[in-house]
Amino acid sequence: MLFAVIPAGGSGTRLWPLSRAGHPKFLHPLTGTDRSLLQATVDRLAPLTTPDRTLVVTGAAHVAAVARQLTGLPEENILVEPSPRDSCAAIALAAAVIALREPDAVMGSFAADHLIGDPARWADTVREAVRGAEQGLLMTVGITPTRAETGYGYLECGDPAGDGSRRPVTEFKEKPAAEVAEAYLRSGRHLWNASMFVWRVDVFLAELARQQPALHAGVTAIAAAWGRPEQDDVLGTVWPTLPKISVDYAVMEGAAAAGRVATVPGDFGWNDVGDFHTLGEVLPADPAGNVVLGAGAGADGGKPGVLLRDSSGLVVVPQSGRLVATVGVHDLIVVDTPDAVLVCPRDRAQDVKQLVDELKERGEEGYV
Repeated sequence: MLFAVIPAGGSGTRLWPLSRAGHPKFLHPLTGTDRSLLQATVDRLAPLTTPDRTLVVTGAAHVAAVARQLTGLPEENILVEPSPRDSCAAIALAAAVIALREPDAVMGSFAADHLIGDPARWADTVREAVRGAEQGLLMTVGITPTRAETGYGYLECGDPAGDGSRRPVTEFKEKPAAEVAEAYLRSGRHLWNASMFVWRVDVFLAELARQQPALHAGVTAIAAAWGRPEQDDVLGTVWPTLPKISVDYAVMEGAAAAGRVATVPGDFGWNDVGDFHTLGEVLPADPAGNVVLGAGAGADGGKPGVLLRDSSGLVVVPQSGRLVATVGVHDLIVVDTPDAVLVCPRDRAQDVKQLVDELKERGEEGYV
């Protein structure tokens, strides 16, 4: 049975001021239900694994909130990273801890903050990836592109191998310029890289040792102390020395060049909820195209949270308990939190990150 690893990090700066460093987007119910993105991730893993084989890797600041949301997970399955070291250290630590329990286990890594429209089709795609992993391949789940997207990385694929839909990955591609993205879409050989990975832990750790020996040595030392009295001391000493690098750069690109990576194309309504405009595209809207997050009541459960008049295409996030009212405005984002209000055109949603960067430069960390 699959071990599932959920890296739960980052602060979702393009979803500011809703998402903050202390309460990032994966803890918010951005799913159209009362379930958070993290809870929804665990929910859709249910057909593939069990709570005792589900691990979450998160920062020290979020451990308590993660534990409150995931009461069905064993406490020891929440792995705490003392500081952010990017995705490779987090995923490698989980792989090393799993390898202690089952040396030839298959694990999948799935981000905590993605939306999946068709969980059943997603699960079928992951099962196909597991079959490739059992044969010793480092597998990814690629997303069949629906547009020439410049905000995602891509996987360049070879011809299908064997009876299934599995295809070799020949190269990982950076986020492209618009004309390059158009060429990728036309080629039929490129998939979006959603950073969903499936592999045998022994195969991944061997590839990590080949390409990133220092990182491999560090996580091996930490895993050897896991669950023992010296765990915190070893983690505190070794973790800050680990290279800060993504698993794509650290392992997957080099493994693809060596012919060790394959992908299964998926078409299951994937969305990475990168900004408020995207959120407005995937959540239910009213007849005028307005999306209200947490539609209905204000913070006191009584007065309405929004009053929209002659307005269309809005994404409104009422989080302060105040009434948010609009008249005659269109295609805007309005986010009202107790200490900050954001108003911007939907086509500038990506630029919200620049506000967070400026707040950091001004030393106003309390808003970040």
